[in-house]
Amino acid sequence: MMTLAACAVLSMLVWLVLAGGHGMFWRTDTRLDTHDSGATGAAEQPGGWPAITMIVPARDEAEMLPKTLPTLLGQDYPGQLRVVLVDDSSDDGTGDVARAIGRATGTGTGTGNTLTVVAGQARPAGWAGKVWAMEQGVRAAPPDAEWLLFTDADIAHGPHAVTRLVSHATRRGLDLTSLMAVLRTSNRWERLVIPAFVYFFAQLYPFRRANRPTARTSAAAGGCVLLRRAALERAGGIAAIRGAVIDDCSLARAVKRSGGRIWLGLADHGPGGVRSVRPYPGLADLWKMISRSAYTQLRHSPVLLAGTVAGLALTYLLPPLAAVVWLAGLVTGAGAGGTATVIAGVAGLGAWAIMTATYVPMLRYYRQPVWTAVALPAVAFLYLLMTVDSAVAHWRGRGAAWKGRAYSAVNSDGVTGT
Repeated sequence: MMTLAACAVLSMLVWLVLAGGHGMFWRTDTRLDTHDSGATGAAEQPGGWPAITMIVPARDEAEMLPKTLPTLLGQDYPGQLRVVLVDDSSDDGTGDVARAIGRATGTGTGTGNTLTVVAGQARPAGWAGKVWAMEQGVRAAPPDAEWLLFTDADIAHGPHAVTRLVSHATRRGLDLTSLMAVLRTSNRWERLVIPAFVYFFAQLYPFRRANRPTARTSAAAGGCVLLRRAALERAGGIAAIRGAVIDDCSLARAVKRSGGRIWLGLADHGPGGVRSVRPYPGLADLWKMISRSAYTQLRHSPVLLAGTVAGLALTYLLPPLAAVVWLAGLVTGAGAGGTATVIAGVAGLGAWAIMTATYVPMLRYYRQPVWTAVALPAVAFLYLLMTVDSAVAHWRGRGAAWKGRAYSAVNSDGVTGT
């Protein structure tokens, strides 16, 4: 019990530090500027609205495109906007679906936003699949495109999204502006796992810290990344991250290292927002999505894996355990126990309460019942198992796998595949 008490006290101290510092990771108010209304009549930017090219890497996304591609082509952006979709060796007719949507929306007629569908070329050695598709999109972007907006094929953009992004980036002098898209929470597993996914991401990469030019932390969300073309070239181009499995954070790191200013925030739910339409029908689908890159994030290091498992156990699992042991003794009539039991119970309850309080803002952001915040330790246990499963897959030679591609090697950036 003395060991349990000591660990519970340590856990509570950790949570006090996390809640009071650590970039205030639990807050959900890092958003686009409220005065960047993105309305059709938005104020003209100094020098005019810059030309934008949206780049969409798409591999076997025929099902998603009818829900997302029209939202890109329907942007009310006041400047010139082109969409380049790279069909990344799809087997489901992704390119044909994209071209049909383009014809249906009247693109390519010399008016409005335009669509170009690029047939992806064979992937060179040393390049990750998505990153190679991004590179081909950059090559296909017209020379006059001052900004590139990388987005995924499962991401829908509100009609004012691009205008708000450009206004925010130019107003603040940013080189890279990224939004964490609002993910689906339509079924019970999505409602349980998705808010925690974003919460844990923010804990790993505190937005406020990543947005400080002097901080070492760099992060972006690959579903929506607006990037100044000159900044990309200064960072060495897409080739600088050619092997990255976790391409978004690697790109943000490269831009920041080269002197660029980056910014990451949460997307709004309104017409200027960005949301994912990809469904995750069951736990197995979410498990695959998370575990595919979890061990890559740990740089395939057994030491970092052990530290992560121990850290999750100490901060998320031990507090409710200590609290339940103490409360069970009180309920069953066994008494409060010795001093160590009381200390463990009180500290465990305190840590659990702080943990719960920090999770409430994310649940509110996702419009979920706040009382479910008490279940965060159970969700953390799921994430622990997913992380271990990711490591086991790597040790068995499967590595990170997605849409028929497997990645296992690690380069100097720690996140490349083969």
